[in-house]
Amino acid sequence: MENKHHAQIGVFGGSGFYSFLDKTEEVAIKTPYGNPSDTITIGEIEGLKVAFLPRHSSDHSIPPQKINYRANVWAMKELGVTQIFGPCAAGSLQPHIKPGDLVVCDQFVDRTAARADTFYEGPKTTHISTAEPYCPRMSQQIFHTAKSMGLNCHPKGTVVVIQGPRFSTKAESRWFSRQGWEVVNMTQYPEAYLARELAICYANISLITDYDAGLEDDPDTEAVTTEEIIKIFKQNIANLRDLLFQSIPKVAGKRDCPCPHALKNAVIN
Repeated sequence: MENKHHAQIGVFGGSGFYSFLDKTEEVAIKTPYGNPSDTITIGEIEGLKVAFLPRHSSDHSIPPQKINYRANVWAMKELGVTQIFGPCAAGSLQPHIKPGDLVVCDQFVDRTAARADTFYEGPKTTHISTAEPYCPRMSQQIFHTAKSMGLNCHPKGTVVVIQGPRFSTKAESRWFSRQGWEVVNMTQYPEAYLARELAICYANISLITDYDAGLEDDPDTEAVTTEEIIKIFKQNIANLRDLLFQSIPKVAGKRDCPCPHALKNAVIN
């Protein structure tokens, strides 16, 4: 049955980002994969219907390894969402990427385990390309908007996604850094990939909250703490909200990118 509620744009909120829009209606959506992390709030930005869902729930009661990513993404699809913004808190793996910076990631490396990470479990075998896992058009627009706002934003980067809930050891962090990866996070996989499976455009905005534990240039980097992450995130949440408010109208409805064609030739008959 078609959902009576509708939205064009979706936004997932990460750690420290539990509300987004004013004058909203709350929508509870059931999916074939269970319940999403929370009720979805729908509001408007310049006449566009925008759906917001905090991926950890509004009281941050769901740790990253327990998030029902399939239900969250499917719920957005049920609302008619075709473009999703996935902001998240993240750690820096490189000295030139500083706390408070933004990184619009264009690649991910999956280091998670046992997460339900596909909608296609048979009987037809479906292989979706993730050579370029993020929407290039959305990502480019976010970067240009951030620069026009005077924000320190990096136009690309690789995020290595760890299982959580623990943070990296120094040895792991140094390994990630030596690979040349820029960002470490716990929620970008399978969220970004699941959006691709449903032919939804998805773009990441990583808000850097800390240096990860083992940067080679600074072997005495202090251990990451949840307290510090939330502190830095809250200090920069206004910039993130402004960036979203300015970016959403610029990308809405414009899908001259590969994302809508993700399923073309993907099914093996």
